[in-house]
Amino acid sequence: MAAFIGAASIASAQKKKALFVIIDGVSRDVLDSVPTPSLHAIAKEGALLNAYQGGERNEFNQTPTISAPGYTNVLTGVWYHKHNVPDNAIKAINYNYPTIFRLFKDQYPNRKTAVFSSWQDNRTKLIGEGLPQTANIKMDFHFDGLELDTVKYPHDKARKFMSDIDQAVTDEAARVISQDAPDLSWVYLEFTDDMGHMYGDSEQYREAVKLADARIGQLWEAIKQRKEKYKEDWLIVVTTDHGRDAKTGRNHGGQSDRERASWIVTNAKPVNRYATEAKEISVVDILPTIARFLDIKLAAEQQKELDGVPLIGKVSVVKPMAVKTDDKIKLSWTPVNNEGKVKVLLSTSNNYKQTGVHDKYKLIGEVPVKDGKFDIDLSREVSSNFYKIALEGKYNTVNRWIIKKDK
Repeated sequence: MAAFIGAASIASAQKKKALFVIIDGVSRDVLDSVPTPSLHAIAKEGALLNAYQGGERNEFNQTPTISAPGYTNVLTGVWYHKHNVPDNAIKAINYNYPTIFRLFKDQYPNRKTAVFSSWQDNRTKLIGEGLPQTANIKMDFHFDGLELDTVKYPHDKARKFMSDIDQAVTDEAARVISQDAPDLSWVYLEFTDDMGHMYGDSEQYREAVKLADARIGQLWEAIKQRKEKYKEDWLIVVTTDHGRDAKTGRNHGGQSDRERASWIVTNAKPVNRYATEAKEISVVDILPTIARFLDIKLAAEQQKELDGVPLIGKVSVVKPMAVKTDDKIKLSWTPVNNEGKVKVLLSTSNNYKQTGVHDKYKLIGEVPVKDGKFDIDLSREVSSNFYKIALEGKYNTVNRWIIKKDK
């Protein structure tokens, strides 16, 4: 098994706290054009990183740049071809891919989780609170569903009610963080996307981004107070679920550069070489980053399924590629740390996705990570229309699928 997470004592782990925030529909270019002092204050302690949503363009893992798929990419650390959330209807989510909350609760059942959101489906569907498929996970704190209260928040055409809801969500999250300090929390803010849809690239949209930044500032202040008063070690990660179309800024859902253009702001220090040297990281890197920070030990089978790579600590291998010819699979990867070797593992089953049962892998070869390539001779293997490849390094594991396309 790859040594995915560094050893840490339970005592020190219990002082670690993590918060991730998703601000809806703010493309990367907007952060360069709108004053965002709170986000930049956090980044000053850690980093502001270019990232992408949408999976890989025109590949098997391409994912719609829509809100619920974007949230689920962050929550599960995998793309649409695994989690099966293509739109906001969320009709057939694949709970075989656990969220960060399930991974956390499986290891630390007595520690506290929280979600603060302007959209109740984030808790009831994406996290899947109380469902047998999610082992009946229950959030210790939740504050959501305000969009359903049309008495307190009458739905005006200007959608001021949604800004009011975002503020209420922020106020409650800051209060609970200050008083109770849940160990793992998620805050979701929607108003920016509403203004984008209504007005596109406009003053209204830019003002909404400024409001979101001020709300991030509230959360950051609560965290700083906890750090100072209780000497807790806090990680904050802020990102977005999708960008906007290049023409008007009103729409999203496609695979244009601007619709895919996400970002990650974090106080993590230091981020690793992968985070700083890669042209683009991705939002699926958030889950393994939080997992590593909170000392969540991931089983080898879970590591083989994750599409993300940690942004902190040592990493062996990133950017796997696989090209099938008639009798070979040509593998390549980018070495990040040259320590040790890469184990090349091959499976022709997809039980994990279909039933949650672990797949049986065959060890095909083992080469120095610095080689950056390896060929699988398919003439020696069982013929299949599907191959799942895992590259297991000393510090992390990455994977690639090959799916035969119908003519």
